[in-house]
Order: sequence, then C-alpha cells, then structure tokens
Amino acid sequence: MKFITISFLAFFVFVTPSVGQIGGNSIFGFLDLPASARLAALGGKMVPVRDNDLNLSFSNPSLLNRAVNDQLTFNYSKYFADIAYTNVAYARKYKKHSMFSLGLNYLVYGSFDKADETGRITGVFTGKEYAVQLSGSQQIDSFFTFGATVKFISSELETYRSYGLATDLGISYYQPAQIFTATLLLRNLGRQLKSYYPGGENEALPFEVELGISKKLAHAPFHFHLVAQHLEKFDLTYDNPNDSSQPVDPASESTSGTSKLQDFADKTLRHIIIGVEFVPSRNFFVDFSYNFQRGKEMQVETKPGFVGFSWGVGMKINKFRFSFARSTYHIAGSTNHFSISTCPMEFIRFKRSNNS
Repeated sequence: MKFITISFLAFFVFVTPSVGQIGGNSIFGFLDLPASARLAALGGKMVPVRDNDLNLSFSNPSLLNRAVNDQLTFNYSKYFADIAYTNVAYARKYKKHSMFSLGLNYLVYGSFDKADETGRITGVFTGKEYAVQLSGSQQIDSFFTFGATVKFISSELETYRSYGLATDLGISYYQPAQIFTATLLLRNLGRQLKSYYPGGENEALPFEVELGISKKLAHAPFHFHLVAQHLEKFDLTYDNPNDSSQPVDPASESTSGTSKLQDFADKTLRHIIIGVEFVPSRNFFVDFSYNFQRGKEMQVETKPGFVGFSWGVGMKINKFRFSFARSTYHIAGSTNHFSISTCPMEFIRFKRSNNS
C-alpha cells in the first residue's frame, strides 16, 4: 500500500529522537486533546475498539475499518476561557482491505488584550492551531490491521507562526469471536519544520506510546477498556515547588512517608486509564472512565471532587449519531464535548428509493 510506505518514509526522514516529552516540554500540545465526545468520555486517549465510530481513528488509524465507510463526523469541545476545539473527518474504503480518511483538527484560543511594556492596551490578538491529517489502514490478515496518519500542523500565536509534520503509527489485533481488541500506537512522531521565531531551535513534539485492550462480555451489555499511556517514560511525576507537604527523600528517591512499593504503585497507576461502556442496544450507550494521571495532577488535596472522571452518552436517531461527554479536569470546572456523525450516501439512497 503506497500510503503506508510514504508514512514510513515520513517517519524516518522527519522523526526526532524519541524521548519522554510531557508537561510543557513539547509544542503543539493540542494534538493530545480528545477529538470526540466518546474519546473524552473514555479517558481522553485512544479507545481500543473496532466498531462503526470514525472518531476513534482520530487517535488510532489502525481502527479504521469498512464499518465507517462513507461516514462524516463533526465534533466540538468547549474548554475554559473561550477555548474551542473543532474536528471534522470523512472516510472512504479503497480497494478490498484498505480505508482512507481525511480530517481537520482546529483549536481557537479566543481573543487577548495586547499591551506595551508600560501596560497600556494597544489592541487585541488571537491564537489558533490546526492539523490537517490523512489516515489510512490496511488489513494484514483476518486479525491484524495496520494504520498510519500523516499530519501537517500549523500554529499561529499573535504574530508568531510555526509549522510541523507528524506521523501516527498503529497496529490492532481484533478477535470478533471473543469481541476482543488489542492495539499498540506510536503518536506524534515527527518534528517542527519552522520555529516560532527566525533562528530558533526546533522543539520536540508530544511523542507518546500507548497500549490498549478492550473486551465486551458475551452475555452482558458491558464493554471494558484499559489503556496504558506514556509508555515511553515510566516516571510521570514531577516536582511541585509550591507543595512542601511531600518532600522527596534523596536516599530512597521516593516521597517521604511512603514506601518504595507505594511509590512504584503510584508511578505505575499514572499510566492507566480504565473505562466501561454500557451498551444495552446498538443505538444507545453510556460511558464512564477514570484517568489516574489527570486525577493525580489536577486534584486539590483537600477537595478532590470528581477530578479524573469522565462520562458520556450516545444515541442514534434516524440517520444521525449524537454523543455528549463531560470531563472533570479540575474542581474549578468541567469541559463539555459534542459529536454528530452520519453517512451522506444514506440520504442519496433514501431519496432514490422515494423517487422509484
């Protein structure tokens, strides 16, 4: 498949050394945002499920399959401070065992006051980022599917502009008899093509390795998901200079008051996202999930609330599929996500049947 070959070439030509880059150490952070309501409801990363939801391929191209042929999807997420995230994609089959999709991710940061060095307001400015992505998948045999995504990235912050190129590579194993899926994903392999200012050094992209599995119970309407994120770096903890309650013991290299086992368990759980889908019918589902890393990093110790938890619902009405999700990032508030998808060819077939 020519597209897969081109993706590998892009990987080898443009990829920078693969190192753990999280927590402000990379650019184009909007690439880590969940593209759809269902992705947000199930923890914000990839959802290792092979079904008829095109949105899942936003995070993992190997999940593109013939069930999403001719599907058009639109997603909208409202974040804090007037930040809005929009996604749109369309998929078509190609030959017998291949699929393609074209998508756009668009993030708007809103308006900001522009001021000079004395603090005098001189105007307003905006910020926006987007990524145009082409995805393709190739079914290798009855169980394995390989997928690749090439993304052209653009970032405009006031008068500063930057561009980049990234590749996602994924492989999925699907066992329909057991209703089981396992998938491995390498995200955002690539590099910055143009710095924000002349002569600037290229910065790292938010590279990540993810592994996910899902299993649907054969005789009950439950679908369980487990995703391991940031496998490229084991220790996702960080030193918070504003938190003096948990000093680090230099001898054991663990937090004072905790054992090495507790410290190891804490670092391990930060990689885990667990989720469950309640699917009583083909046209309705309810999602719940918990993201351990988000919960650990964003909770206020005295008021943990539901930070780290997400939930969502979805249904099909006539020829449209609707989804809504709500994710709690902080006690200060939550974010809302909306998705709608349909198949344009269904309207054409419906019109032809009425005219015949």
